[in-house]
Amino acid sequence: MANPGFATTLAICLAVVTATFVTYSEGAPRAFFVFGDSLVDNGNNNYLATTARADSPPYGIDYPTHSPTGRFSNGLNLPDLISEKLGAEPTLPYLDPALKGDKLLVGANFASAGIGILNDTGIQFVNIIRIHDQLDLFQQYQQRVSGVIGAEQTKRLVNDALVLITLGGNDYVNNYFLTPISPRQIQYNIQDYSRVVITEYRNILTRLHDLGARRVLVTGTGPLGCVPAELAMWSSNGECAKELQQAAKIFNSLLVQMTKRLNQQLSSDIFVAVNAMEMQNDFFTKPKEFGFVTSKIACCGQGPYNGLGLCTTASNLCTNRDEYAFWDAFHPTEKANKIIVKTILTGSDKYITPMNLSTIMAIDSL
Repeated sequence: MANPGFATTLAICLAVVTATFVTYSEGAPRAFFVFGDSLVDNGNNNYLATTARADSPPYGIDYPTHSPTGRFSNGLNLPDLISEKLGAEPTLPYLDPALKGDKLLVGANFASAGIGILNDTGIQFVNIIRIHDQLDLFQQYQQRVSGVIGAEQTKRLVNDALVLITLGGNDYVNNYFLTPISPRQIQYNIQDYSRVVITEYRNILTRLHDLGARRVLVTGTGPLGCVPAELAMWSSNGECAKELQQAAKIFNSLLVQMTKRLNQQLSSDIFVAVNAMEMQNDFFTKPKEFGFVTSKIACCGQGPYNGLGLCTTASNLCTNRDEYAFWDAFHPTEKANKIIVKTILTGSDKYITPMNLSTIMAIDSL
């Protein structure tokens, strides 16, 4: 259910309509659309009254402007780096008033920190753009673009686009495992809960397809039990939290199965499953091979593993972010994001299935 604050923001945003005439060119870089949570939010939450924000220093310390942008990173995040691989400029947040005219044709980022697959995930953050609201915005985006380049060209732009959707982690860390005994734990064991989450994710992906998406990178969760926040809460010896690791393993396995069945139903390789757990396990277990000094301690934070609370100007702050796999209690550094995107681009089916992004780009260029 959408909340009143979000609806007001949306109304203001939709009022910003451009009269500039632009055209969709087949020679332009493909459009890119992003949906999901804080791992891919690039500033939408800056426009919302929520505590789930990254709009103050030291966030953005290594971004080109050296200032916070709303990205939960020291620098570039996953969508920025994928845009680079597409040869395109970064997509703007959908709520950014600058998203108009020819900027609309680049695509849009609809992601909002704090959300999950389930509607009750992230309720503590109050005013965030839940995934069904993000899909509503995508539909309204298409209406806006149709007013600029026409319905037929808009359909082609969307069909030809690359889509990234990143969900799931919050459904565990900010829902099932939010407290030692949560309502969801009373309701479900972890296997049954994961099936509920995956079933709802399938509904989300089906609607995304109905809205015209034809190439969709669907990321699973990283090794949830190994992030600094969970080490600080659950670990006494630096070992990853077993229950969270089990949850991530179950979720990622179900995600691959679900996307495979969905592709079979649609008779096309539309959904590409990105096994983020396998990708990140590599530099968690062998950090020095990737140039990291540590994969357990966050660069910015406080408490054990710098995993407690938010990253603020009062936090501990490392001097060399490239030596850390984690920027804050939950989010990778720019360097770690680069490793993840490189694997998305060229990785084997251990990491991404049924094909990697390089193969997608080659096939789609024919």
